[in-house]
Amino acid sequence: MTTTDTGATSKIYFEDCLVGDRVIGPARTITETDLVQFAGLTGDWNPLHTDAEYARGTEFGDRIAHGMLVLAVASGLLYRAGASAALPQETIAFAGVDRVRFVAPVRIGDTVHVETEVKEVREIDGERGVITASHRVVNERGATVLTFSGKILARRRPPGTDGPAHG
Repeated sequence: MTTTDTGATSKIYFEDCLVGDRVIGPARTITETDLVQFAGLTGDWNPLHTDAEYARGTEFGDRIAHGMLVLAVASGLLYRAGASAALPQETIAFAGVDRVRFVAPVRIGDTVHVETEVKEVREIDGERGVITASHRVVNERGATVLTFSGKILARRRPPGTDGPAHG
């Protein structure tokens, strides 16, 4: 199932998510307000993110977004992608994140989106399964800025219900 729209009408369960399914989510621009609000929320006032004069003297030459801010934005972009293999409607919980790599800086004004591929689907029991997907956060120039693997705990399809067409 490859999807980029949020207009799905059929419920998507664990069984509807197959290894190799891909999702490209919507984009979002990182703003100065994002940096300031994230610093205030987390208490992370590192001058690399919040002090323009200090940041000019670093190898980045300007302020950059907190890595954890970019990871949090990626999570929101996955949600905004709508029901899909990356985040089925029948999600029970976010079960984990692994192999987080901050590959390149994200600057104020960069626009990022998430590209996702399902890597593993594993049944837990008759009611639940885990979907593992790799995620790549990409900026408007096509550069990968963040990679991570995420796990979603999802409900299995109730007996006797039909699934959406896969394609």
